[in-house]
Amino acid sequence: MKIEQIYTGCLAQGAYYIVSEGEAVVIDPLRETAPYLQKAEKDGAVIKYVLETHFHADFVSGHLDLSHKTGAPIVYGPNANPDFSAHIAQDGEVLMVGKLSIKVLHTPGHTMESTCYLLRDEQGKDVALFSGDTLFIGDVGRPDLAQKAAHMTQEELAATLFDSLRNKIMPLSDDIIVYPAHGAGSACGKNMSKETSDTLGHQKQVNYALRADMTKEEFVKEVTDGLLPPPAYFPMNVALNKKGYDAFEAVMERGNRPLSPRAFEAAANETNALLLDTRAPQTFAKGFVPNSINIGLDGSFAPWVGAMIPDVKQPLLLITDPGREAETIMRLARVGYDHCLGYLEGGIDAWKAEGRELDHIISIPVEELAKRMADGTAYHILDVRKPGEYEAEHLPEAETAPLDFLNDSMLLIDRNNTYHVHCAGGYRSMIFISALRARGYDNLIDVAGGFSAIKNSGLFQTTDFVCASKKQG
Repeated sequence: MKIEQIYTGCLAQGAYYIVSEGEAVVIDPLRETAPYLQKAEKDGAVIKYVLETHFHADFVSGHLDLSHKTGAPIVYGPNANPDFSAHIAQDGEVLMVGKLSIKVLHTPGHTMESTCYLLRDEQGKDVALFSGDTLFIGDVGRPDLAQKAAHMTQEELAATLFDSLRNKIMPLSDDIIVYPAHGAGSACGKNMSKETSDTLGHQKQVNYALRADMTKEEFVKEVTDGLLPPPAYFPMNVALNKKGYDAFEAVMERGNRPLSPRAFEAAANETNALLLDTRAPQTFAKGFVPNSINIGLDGSFAPWVGAMIPDVKQPLLLITDPGREAETIMRLARVGYDHCLGYLEGGIDAWKAEGRELDHIISIPVEELAKRMADGTAYHILDVRKPGEYEAEHLPEAETAPLDFLNDSMLLIDRNNTYHVHCAGGYRSMIFISALRARGYDNLIDVAGGFSAIKNSGLFQTTDFVCASKKQG
């Protein structure tokens, strides 16, 4: 028996590959299927099932492509009603994989089709629980993502989740390993641990949602408290996972189209494409194609694309570091952004070589910010971190202007004033400034290194640190 967690940090997502006696299953695969096919080939195994814990909202699963390539049936738990052929398992149904067995545990609450898979070894001993978005390490799945589909309030879904946890999961042996679908950084929960697995027994001790003495009313209140609105792209990803999507290879071929600077400019002028620059924030600031938005590839790229570009059908034109074009297209496809029209061949250097217009963003070190604050020329400071980060500790002079709520945060900005903008480390502030600059705001200055640099410099007085609550963000 082999259990392999395939964790993708950008999405804070865990897929799983299990093999026994020449048979394998894959649980919650990402869209690119090659890694799973390669593992099965190396092990001399046949993929027998593709198991889905629910209709995912934060990424497009690879279930359809993997099933088409292997012939393995897609398995969902009760209440699932996909628009394609799938095996809808009954609660308690057992699937055999080599000498292992997998028991289907229907655990509605996060969504009504949410299902966990309990793995048993050759002797029938419970070994591991693949808990999807029902149970995370340190948290449980948010109960507000399936409201429209389930015709239930988030409180009703939370109450259903309470029953699922108490009746299906908490009675299991303390020594089984919990393998969730997500970890810290995912918007599918609000207080997830950085750990990506744990024993169920330890979770019963430390997970606030598994307190033995917790009433259903207390659970509903705590689980729904502080939930921020989910990213706008979530319902669109659910629809893709439920209804189907273009083959991954077709998406890659369509988007991987080099455009000369002239052709790139023409495409930008002739379409409503968004210009997406995926270079590092400070590199972007020094020179970029006017009206392009920076979301750096070396960060939480896919989730921030989803947060900043509400429509997955939005046409995109890419500016990347040379050699990273295909990686960018792949990572966009993971969250359903399949409409890439091409990329700037040769990158920003090719654009500059033809003498085309460049825009710039001023970025200053924290030492310069301290100097400006001392002489009164940095009166307006915007902190674009999440509300919970701001509440934990911030500059007293800073206003909270979360990137997550960009349209609301824009209301704080007076075009007659100059604003100094920071996040935690410099990634989100550049997204914020570039997005507003494309809308005509040219009065925003980036603070390089963000709050981390501010704190470490010793040049600033900050508010007293308050331990973060269980509120999301």
